[in-house]
Amino acid sequence: MSMGDLPLCPKCGRLMSPVREEGRVKLTCRSCGYVAEPTAQPSTQLTQRIVHRPQERLTVIEQEAPKTMPTIKALCPKCGHNEAYWWLVQTRRADEGSTRFYRCVKC
Repeated sequence: MSMGDLPLCPKCGRLMSPVREEGRVKLTCRSCGYVAEPTAQPSTQLTQRIVHRPQERLTVIEQEAPKTMPTIKALCPKCGHNEAYWWLVQTRRADEGSTRFYRCVKC
C-alpha cells in the first residue's frame, strides 16, 4: 500500500495509517482515533509500450533539399563540393547541445 492509496479520515480529514492488529490490517487515524477496515480493491494500471522503427527516429531530408535551408562552406568527402545545407536536431537530453547535420548541396 503506497501513500497514494491511503484514504483520508471521514471524521477529521487527516491521512489514515495502516496498523496491524490481530493479524489483520486496519486503517487508523492518528489524530482522532477513527478505525476502518480497508476495502481490498485491486489497482489496475494499463500501459502500452510504443516501439519506434529506426526510420521514425531520424529526420530525413529528401533528395531535393529545400532551397530555403541555410548553407555553409564545408568540403563534401564524396564529390569535393564546398557548400552544404545544415540543420540542428536535439538528439540527446535538453541540457545538452544540439547535433548539427550537413548535406552536400551538389550530391
